[in-house]
Amino acid sequence: MKKIGIIGYGWLGERIATAMSDRYTICATTTTQDKADELNAKGFCAKVAHFMDYQLTEPYPQWEEIHNMDALIITIPVSEKSCCVSSLYNRIKNLSLFIGDFKGQLFLMSSTDVYPDISKDLTEEDVPVEKVSGERLVRNTYPQVNILRLGGLMGDHRLLKNYTVTNADAAVNHIHYTDIVRVISEMIEKGSKGKLYNVTAPMHPSKNQVIHAQKDLPDIEADEVKGKKILSSKLISELNFVFRYPDPRYFHL
Repeated sequence: MKKIGIIGYGWLGERIATAMSDRYTICATTTTQDKADELNAKGFCAKVAHFMDYQLTEPYPQWEEIHNMDALIITIPVSEKSCCVSSLYNRIKNLSLFIGDFKGQLFLMSSTDVYPDISKDLTEEDVPVEKVSGERLVRNTYPQVNILRLGGLMGDHRLLKNYTVTNADAAVNHIHYTDIVRVISEMIEKGSKGKLYNVTAPMHPSKNQVIHAQKDLPDIEADEVKGKKILSSKLISELNFVFRYPDPRYFHL
């Protein structure tokens, strides 16, 4: 059974670990000892780790399990929106000390927030890795990294109907966590390396349409769905991927 490491056991990390635990041995990092004890009790091998935004006085110790892992999934934020560029550099440096010269499959959970807020269809070519500091820093050290630009994370209690929204006629660029897990699993089995994919549901209804559907209100037709649409056509084409949840209006079903 392959061993998978997950850096960051937050909302997404937890769901990836749970969904993959029947096929892979799971190791994960968390920020508290209580959570690590809880994960160890579930049969995961857990490690407490903090990836500071400043330069440490002593080198960050390497993860003891790293050389036994077949694949590593990074879910902690590595974007300029989470910290300034110098802090981001330190965070990624501390992360690289923790995972060392890992040569296996590597996945970085990035975000579609890297795209400009303009009304057009956007693909990976519109914003190359070199233009995104966090992605570039990770790829410079780990050229094999697969970068997945995730849309708005949805599923379970995370449904648009539960949020207060603005610009209700704007298109959504959402993804159900189940399809994130399926994309990663497929790439692990295919041995994918060095890929860049947008991971968003292929349908882009308006926020208003999504909320109406999730509240079981009558369907509405949007006069014009505005805003950017992040396309996942490259992912669909190269992996021959079929989304389980292609339409954000029905993420609750």
